[in-house]
Amino acid sequence: MGSLDGRVVIVTGAGRGVGREHALLLAAEGARVVVNDLGGEQTGEGADLTPAMEVVETIRGAGGEAVVNGDSVATWDGAKAIVQTALDQFGELHAVVNNAGILRDRMLVNMSEDEFDSVVAVHQKGTFLMMRHAAEYWRGRAKAEDAVKASIVNTTSTSGLHSNPGQTNYAAAKSAIATMSIVAAQELWRYGVRVNAIAPSARTRMTLSTPGLAERIAAPEDDDEFDVWHPRHIAPLVAWLCTEDCPATAQVYWVGGRRVSRYREWTAVDQAESDSEWTVASIGETVGGWTTEHVQSRPS
Repeated sequence: MGSLDGRVVIVTGAGRGVGREHALLLAAEGARVVVNDLGGEQTGEGADLTPAMEVVETIRGAGGEAVVNGDSVATWDGAKAIVQTALDQFGELHAVVNNAGILRDRMLVNMSEDEFDSVVAVHQKGTFLMMRHAAEYWRGRAKAEDAVKASIVNTTSTSGLHSNPGQTNYAAAKSAIATMSIVAAQELWRYGVRVNAIAPSARTRMTLSTPGLAERIAAPEDDDEFDVWHPRHIAPLVAWLCTEDCPATAQVYWVGGRRVSRYREWTAVDQAESDSEWTVASIGETVGGWTTEHVQSRPS
């Protein structure tokens, strides 16, 4: 018996990397999986269902159940079609893992409008659309007095939680996803839906393209050495969050290798209160003394 027997799960961006490992473990734990992947380049261009089909074949070869879907999460109709695929193929939906993403890194002063819009469209809007269509289905089930024990797992990132130069578009979208997840959890609990977010740390096409990172995250030459960057280490947390009786909701986790961390929403680290109305001078004297360690450098 697997921990996800009978559960139907959609995984977006499941053709490669972290999403592929999600789909494989979910299926190994008994879930029936919709393997969604547009199959484009990491910048978003093109389409190729081959990676998603290979994941489905692997799952079926191991005795599991899975179907391919190649719709885009970034459009209203595409996201709706992904949800409908689960309902048409398996007659039910219990969890959505939003993992699809692209990168178009550029320093702020060089970033084009399209580079910003396209990344936000896939990450932030795509996450919203998948949650929106799945939640509509679950709300209908709840109103029909069917017991709903559903789960949404969204993907934020260390770039979204800590920022990263050259990724204004990606970091903004990923930070928004963490907040969207908490808001959605607060709205959807009444329908039996839990919402959480994860920030995975793993070797993927995206991380391998990050300047200076590829060598550090390369697979170890010794097969017996623990591969801390392998994307398979992310999947167990996601699978647990998709289980029927998982208690977690409105949580944001970082996960990688053998480590898991839980984050909180924005937390005040400095605070001051004046006995009289603030002035420019008094604000400057007080707030100006607070540290700005987050800023790595300043122009001279």
